[in-house]
Amino acid sequence: MGVAALFVKGMDACRHGHQFYQAGMGSVSLRSFSRRSELQVRRFTIPIMALVALASSAAACQGNMEQPAASTPVAASGAPGTGASPTAPALPLTPPPKKGAASPTCVGGWTSPPADSPRFTDPLGLIRRAAPVDGPLEVVEMRYFVGPESPPSEQGYLKDIERWYIKLYAKDDPAYQGRFLVEQRRFGRGVVAVAPYDTAGFVSPDWSGFQWDAADTARASYAGLPGAWQGVRYDFVDGGAGLTIPGLPDAVEGCLDGT
Repeated sequence: MGVAALFVKGMDACRHGHQFYQAGMGSVSLRSFSRRSELQVRRFTIPIMALVALASSAAACQGNMEQPAASTPVAASGAPGTGASPTAPALPLTPPPKKGAASPTCVGGWTSPPADSPRFTDPLGLIRRAAPVDGPLEVVEMRYFVGPESPPSEQGYLKDIERWYIKLYAKDDPAYQGRFLVEQRRFGRGVVAVAPYDTAGFVSPDWSGFQWDAADTARASYAGLPGAWQGVRYDFVDGGAGLTIPGLPDAVEGCLDGT
């Protein structure tokens, strides 16, 4: 994949430091905060030619972002699968449900996309770019749901963010197993968080996001997480650097109940 295919998703300013970053071979995602009349979140995509300018502003407002416990890399080689347990993944005794009803914490409910649909296959491609792995991926559970940005925004294009929860493992590499959150907006899409395979729900500190660090773009593996990741690890559920804004809003957090 050429550099023209690499995109950056982010904001034009930051408040206390970048709240989110996750980098992959095909996409770079950045969540940050700005103050106008109120706290708002904006994201957009720009070609790789603008990466240097964005990285400079990212370094300027990176600050002292807090990292979750056990965030020290266990390997820096970038080899897929070195961070997770090599034991075979546990599979559910019965097939997971295919849909979930709407509720105050899952406003539109959720559904499992058909396996032969782009809504099923596209997020798998984004996962491969974020944490490269060879061979087929076995999806244990996938949930698709739509809801607002976190924190909620009055911008219309931030009211219907498409999201996927995916639990999977690599058929040829039992060490590559995990749970992923993928987001798609009008201006960009990518993996936003990852959690160990044997965790449940949306709980801190299970879910990790990765903030872009222009000074260190090497991939590193982390205990419990599949594959190798770029950026500075942080708690996706509770945030970092003094921020308490969660990675998912209350309106969709319940879409992960029972996972």
